[in-house]
Amino acid sequence: MERTARNIRYDKAAEALYIIDQTLLPAQEREIRLETAEQMYDAIRLLRVRGAPAIGICAAYCLYALARTIDAPDMEGFLEQLKAYSAYLNSSRPTAVNLSWALSAQLETAAAHRAEGREAVLEALYEKAVEIHEDDMAKCKAISEYGLSLLKEGDGVLTHCNAGPLATSRYGTAQGPFLLAAERGMKLRVFADETRPLLQGARLTSYELQKGGVDVTLICDNMASLVMKNGWVQACFVGCDRVAANGDTANKIGTSGVAILAKHYGIPVYVLGPTSTIDMACPDGDHIPIELRDEEEIKTLWYEKPMALPEVKCYNPAFDVTDHALITAIVTEKGICYPPFTESLAALFAKG
Repeated sequence: MERTARNIRYDKAAEALYIIDQTLLPAQEREIRLETAEQMYDAIRLLRVRGAPAIGICAAYCLYALARTIDAPDMEGFLEQLKAYSAYLNSSRPTAVNLSWALSAQLETAAAHRAEGREAVLEALYEKAVEIHEDDMAKCKAISEYGLSLLKEGDGVLTHCNAGPLATSRYGTAQGPFLLAAERGMKLRVFADETRPLLQGARLTSYELQKGGVDVTLICDNMASLVMKNGWVQACFVGCDRVAANGDTANKIGTSGVAILAKHYGIPVYVLGPTSTIDMACPDGDHIPIELRDEEEIKTLWYEKPMALPEVKCYNPAFDVTDHALITAIVTEKGICYPPFTESLAALFAKG
């Protein structure tokens, strides 16, 4: 099966960070190089790299690359500048917890090696970025295995947004079970919501699944109810950008609507993501910050001509929060958590 190229790549020999520019897909699969803090910020903010785990991986490499450019007279000045770069990158997107998690991990790594000198800190930062990347690959494989255990031959599955290799690494999270099933000859039928207004489902999910040999059907977001009513959907698999301690989950706008429809039709809803996406310090969905994006993404982004008057107001939240009561289970690399999530998620972290 044909696969997309690696979405994030660090060339150590050239000391160069590359990403696939996801805004160009599916028409063009092209790598771009990120060299400056501004380029890195824009890559995250403008969705050239996107998906909670992928943002975290990219940010880890970004901070290493930026650390190499710091010219400070002493380690204290070096660390202060590194913290400033971290804060700048962290401000690019507020909802995905993986971004702040990866940046914090890098700052902790730098602090732990400060006594060894600048070169030792740089080497440790690079090794930590690689560790975060490789760890995500392993987690995605484990999540995919657990997710696939919830499906059987011939099932129809609906997914929203994009949680495949482009959004993570290797298999992905919510899409991972579909790609793993295709590798093993297991037949599934996937319905991919186009995911308005940025069309991640149309541009990215259907692209990845088609290339991965999965039977995928693209539908508009407002068609989900009909395919569920027709009996074509036996489960819903979605990713997550942040999971609160009570199981409330922030994911791409429209996910909560999918969950509400699924409850009406008696269809289980599974949230798939690594434990780094679970924020035990966040008590519930009301405490998850929701990113608001430019209104032009609704009115003009995908159109030759504007689809609304310039003076028309738009409300464009990037995410919504699905109430824990609508979620059947949360699938992580450590296992499957069932309600009550306040207990099962806490037990997950108690395992270490």
